[in-house]
Amino acid sequence: MDNIVVYSKNNCMQCKMTKRYLSEHNVNFQEINVSNEPEYIDYLKGLGYQSVPVVMQNDNNPIVGFRPDALKGLVD
Repeated sequence: MDNIVVYSKNNCMQCKMTKRYLSEHNVNFQEINVSNEPEYIDYLKGLGYQSVPVVMQNDNNPIVGFRPDALKGLVD
């Protein structure tokens, strides 16, 4: 699976756990850190999200928070 984007921020334990889970399962993803790129905060808020991590993949439903049960669906 491709085109996975993880929106995260600094000092976010759920973000770290989500990225670790994906990395340990060899899932390639692009990280957008809203602490370093604050313009994405308004983008996420505009979509109705109030917290990170938000994992988006193509047209699938986004995964919000550390959800190993949902992340399992991204593992080949």
